[in-house]
Formats: sequence, C-alpha cells, structure tokens
Amino acid sequence: MLTSFRGIKFKYFAGLMALIALISGVYFSFFQSRGFIKTEGIIVDYEEEHNSGEENDYYPIVEYSVDGTTYTEKLDSSGNPKNLGNTITIYYNPDDPTIIHNNFTLGRYLMVVGSVLLLIIIFSSIRELKDMKKSKETQEESGYAGFAPMSLGEERELYFLSDLGKVKIGHHIEDKNRKVLYEAKMTRFTLFGAYKFDFIDHEHGTTVPHTVGHAETSEWSSILIDGHSTFDFDGADVWKVLKNNGITIESSYTAGEATLIGMKFRVFRDGNEIALAEMTSQYPHEDDAAEHKMMSKIPVEGFFRIWTREQNLDLVFLTIMAFTRTEATDGRGGNFGSYVGTMKNISKS
Repeated sequence: MLTSFRGIKFKYFAGLMALIALISGVYFSFFQSRGFIKTEGIIVDYEEEHNSGEENDYYPIVEYSVDGTTYTEKLDSSGNPKNLGNTITIYYNPDDPTIIHNNFTLGRYLMVVGSVLLLIIIFSSIRELKDMKKSKETQEESGYAGFAPMSLGEERELYFLSDLGKVKIGHHIEDKNRKVLYEAKMTRFTLFGAYKFDFIDHEHGTTVPHTVGHAETSEWSSILIDGHSTFDFDGADVWKVLKNNGITIESSYTAGEATLIGMKFRVFRDGNEIALAEMTSQYPHEDDAAEHKMMSKIPVEGFFRIWTREQNLDLVFLTIMAFTRTEATDGRGGNFGSYVGTMKNISKS
C-alpha cells in the first residue's frame, strides 16, 4: 500500500526538511571540516555534469599547494564558470591534502534557512491555535450555537460557484438573478496553518468566522481500502462535522444533455432530503451556458447547480464546499460510495 499526503501534511514535511537543513548546516560548518586547514586555491577548470534540470552543474577544479606540493582537485559544490581563474578559500585535510571542502558558506546558509523555516512553522502553529480560540470566542459572543435547524419551504434552483485564479479561493451560492445568498470569504491565506473564513448568510444577516484547514488526501493502492480526502473545519474532520449534524449523502456519477460526466449528490438531513446538487461547468446559469456552448458541458470542480427546499443554506453550503475543496466523491471522504451509487442507478435504469 502506498500513501501520499498533501495539504496540512506539508507543514510536517516542511518541518522535517527544516530539521535536515539545520542539521546539515551544523555538520558542514562544524564537523565535516574539523581539523581541516585553510588555504587559498585558484580555479583552473570546471567539470560539467548533467543534472535533472535544464541547465548543467559546473564543479570547480582547484589548484593549490601544501608544503611545496601542488594539488589539483575538484570541489564537491558547483560554481559559476565565469569565476574561472579566481582565487578562492578552501580547506584541506592535513592527513590527506587531496580532500578539500569549501562548504562553510553552504553550512551557514543551511543553518539560516532551516532555522527560519522552523520558526515560521512554530509561529504559524501557535497562530493557528490562537485563531481557532478567537473564532470560538467570537462565535460564542455572537450567540452562534451551531448550524440552523432544518426549515423546508418552496424548492429553489441555486448555483454554487468558486473563485478561480485567486490565492484566496472563496465560494458562494447565488440565485437565478445572481444575487449572493450565502458565501465563505477567505480573510487570511497561509501555507502552514488553517485558513480563516467568514461564513456570511446574506438572507438572514449573520456572519460567523470559521477556520478551514488545508485539504489532506490519503491514497491507498488497494481496492479493499478506500482513500480519504478531507480538511479540518474548526479543528474537526469536515465529514465528521457533517455527520454529527445529521447529514448523509448519496453520490453518483452522472451524464446528460446538459453536461458530460460529472458528480451528483443527494443531500439528506436526519433522513429528509434537503438538496440535490449536480456538478456543472463554470457557467452554471442557463444564459452563460448557451453563450459558451461546448464549454458549458465540461464539469469543473467547484461549480454546481443546486435544487433545494432548505431555507437555511449553511449545511447545504458546507456539504458542497467539502466536495469542492477535497478529492472525495462520497459523504465519508472517500470514493467507493460514488461507485456503488452509480451502479445502483445503472441497475435501476
């Protein structure tokens, strides 16, 4: 089984890389050349070596003298061929003068980079905890007691849209007249900690701050174990948050005249269907779809047409947002449920 992690796991990966850089810097600066003697050498040539990038690496060939004997050796760090003929400082092993290094500068650089990166990660982690605490306090002060109770009325056709081409990716639900009814507006972007969002219910005039973590995906190379793609919502797995609020989802792949293959989600709360959502192109409105013709048939992640009787859109919104920001296709954060749902639909037809 193979597992890959993205999103918030990047913070742990970056932390590991920072530690490696810090330890390597200490080694290069204080241990690799312990007992080595400082001298001057002249770059007399460069040895070109192919790397995985577009440009090759050039390693200096240095000529230097030790006790009247001249040596010509290659350094283990690449340089610029324009420096040919320049004099540089090197360090040689007195027991074997053919062993040379000039990595003290690299060592100091690695120590600085590793230390700064670790400080950024520590600071962002502390700030994330403070943000979660502040969001909770703000929620309590505003009288927020969780998601609104279910209230069904006339069915409405609505549209879920996402910002494209922006660092602060937000989402919103609008009606046929393009009036925004509910939205999540990112108020702070960060690479390591959780994002800060304001969830704004324009119909009921409320704004609630939430923390939204980076998407985290576990992929398993096994047909017996489903993957899991999720993000933390106020510090808890978003799929558990939905489940704890009575949300269940029937998902399936679908196709029709209006769209190529996309996802369909039937959303239930406490056993009552509250919404049907179908993935669309980024032109979900009928007039936009007609204008863009074939492009309107290509489903794009983060764009849905929704039919709902639920008057409080908070849980409907969070459900669609959960699918938009992850790679999941079923209500448990995996994919198997959508395959099963698709097969059930095929067997019925």
